[in-house]
This record gives sequence, C-alpha cells and structure tokens, in this order.
Amino acid sequence: MNVPTQVEQINWDAWLHTFPDLRALAKCPQDPIFHAEGDVWTHTKMVVEALMDGKTWQQADADTREILWWAALFHDIAKPYCTVEEGGRIRSPRHALKGAGHVGRLLYTHLPAGIMPLSLAKREQIVSLVRYHGLPLWFWDKSDMLRSVIRASLHVPPYLIAALAEADVRGRICDDQQELLDRVTLFREFCAENDCLHTAYDFPSAHSKYLYFQQSENHPTYHAYDDTMCEVTLMSGIPGAGKDTWLANNKSNMPVISLDAIRETLGVAPTDKQSPVIMRAKEQARDYLRAQQDFVWNATNLTRRMRTPLIDLFRAYNARVTIVYVEAPWDAILERNRTRDDAVPDNVLYNIAEMLEVPAQTEAQTVIWLA
Repeated sequence: MNVPTQVEQINWDAWLHTFPDLRALAKCPQDPIFHAEGDVWTHTKMVVEALMDGKTWQQADADTREILWWAALFHDIAKPYCTVEEGGRIRSPRHALKGAGHVGRLLYTHLPAGIMPLSLAKREQIVSLVRYHGLPLWFWDKSDMLRSVIRASLHVPPYLIAALAEADVRGRICDDQQELLDRVTLFREFCAENDCLHTAYDFPSAHSKYLYFQQSENHPTYHAYDDTMCEVTLMSGIPGAGKDTWLANNKSNMPVISLDAIRETLGVAPTDKQSPVIMRAKEQARDYLRAQQDFVWNATNLTRRMRTPLIDLFRAYNARVTIVYVEAPWDAILERNRTRDDAVPDNVLYNIAEMLEVPAQTEAQTVIWLA
C-alpha cells in the first residue's frame, strides 16, 4: 500500500485491515466537550483529511508527505490504552508519549507485508511527531517553553509539528477551535523568532547543546567552555544490529569494554544477575577515565534509563560522550540471530525490541545513527 496523495484516494477499510491496532480507536470514546465528533477513529480520519487539505501538505515533497501521513494516522494510537473516566469526564493522560513508543516499535518490528520499510530517520521523525503533536497547544503553559520548543526541534522540524497540531484541531468539533488554532499560530511565530521553525536549533557547539539540557540556568546562545579530557564512545543497538562490525571497521585501535566479554570471563550467563559484570566494567571504565584515555563501552544500551547512569559516570571525569546507535533491518536481525551458535527464540528478540528507545540528540555531546 502506498501513502495516498489526495483525500479521494484513501481506502479506510484497507488501512483498518492492514493495521488491526487502528480498530481499537473506533471503540475508544472522547470527551464530548473537546471532541464532539465522537470516537478516536472518527477523529483520526478527520485529522488525516484536514492535514491533506492543509498548506504544509500541499507544498510538501513526497518524503515529507509520507512522514506526515503516518504521524497523523497514528497520532492517537495509544488513546485506547490511556483513556480513563474521572468525575464524568474522559481523559487520555500521556497518550502522546506512550503512542510514540508504540509507533516506533510498530513501524520497525511489526510492519505488515505490503508496506515499504521506513528509513530510521523517517521513522524517528514520525515517532517525534506523535510525541509532540500536542506541544503547540500547550507550550505556552510550560515552565520553560523555549527549552521545550528547542528540544522538540532537535527531533523533528517544528513546522511539521505545527501542521499536525493544526490538523488535529481542524479534525475535531469543539467550541474553542479558534482559540486552539490561534495557539498553533503563536507556536509557529515563537519558533520562527527563535530560528527553529524549519530546522533544529543551531547551538554554538555540541558541548553547549549538551550542557543546555543538563543545566537549567544555561541560555541556548551560551558558548560553553569545553573542559572535556577524553572521549567515550557508547554503543547502542539490538543484538545482531552490527555494533561489533562497526567497531572493527572504525575503532579497532581503541580499548573496548565489552559486557559480553566480561560475562564470558566471569562465567556469568546473560540470564544471571548482572551486577558483577557491571561492577567489573565500571572499574575498567574508571581506570581509563582517570588516565584520560579514550575508550568504547560496548553493550546494547537500549533505553535511556540504561544509558544515563553511564553518561553521568563518564561526565564525572570530564569525558566527552559520543553515542553510536547501530540499526539493521528487522528481517536481517532475525536472520542473523537464526544463524548464530547462541541463537535465541524470535520472541526473545521481539521482547528486547520492545524496550528500544533510539538515543536522542540531547543525551550526549554527539549522537550518531547508523542504519
């Protein structure tokens, strides 16, 4: 199935058949004060059609239309899992954040037959649009609205966020529609004033960017002094993605702390308690850090929760951090696993992929995606 270019080309029944997850939207109610049009599926169809009637879609190239299409189709995909009724009102707290993770996994590991795989860059822009589609409506209420907007700009151009938010408003029936549209206009103007409407905010340096998101008192124009003494390369990626191959081709002369190698040395199975492995790895890391020696930390590091303590450790020794995220097509990862001596069942890999959070540009001085 191809992404339609005009509203008249949309076969909604075909999309429901292709993506069963969408069917739950028709059974999910919404608060009639804000969504008098009815259920989430009705709203979703109205949003898609409003998007395609909009100026941004009409002026966009094929790649941008593809990104916007998927984001609009799935922008409320998590509402069935988040919707609650409280005091006679219907709410869907955190549906954008949960929806972003759901869409990321769906478009990577569960893409139906007949749908062309999306590039990593496209997929992550779609994920970010789902996550930030409500930002233009509420950014003015944020405690630090500039930081919120700049953070979003590092993930996806804000003019696309605005286009989806405008469609989200036009694709509903509510008394405050014009007020919401005015907020979208204000969001566009605010982004334009801060030079990040069509592109990511341009920091004075990578180190300045990193510190801006770590230190709340920093201003985005502040050119921070780079006091780093060495560089740590933090690998990230699902098993079989190609991390070891990349290291062999690009960092062959650099010391590598490998959790797999430490497990083998200590006789610890992946299913055993991992604290002795982590302790040994951190001891090795501190030795390199004290010597101001560049090195690589090689492990899956699939979630931000896994990566953040390591980055904090490296930064405590004034190290500069580069995250290298390596990805391969999902079919290739499954095939590589099946040919390994230590192959695991496919469902184990799917469970691992459920945890995946592609590293964000704000997590370290440099974040590299390889696919």
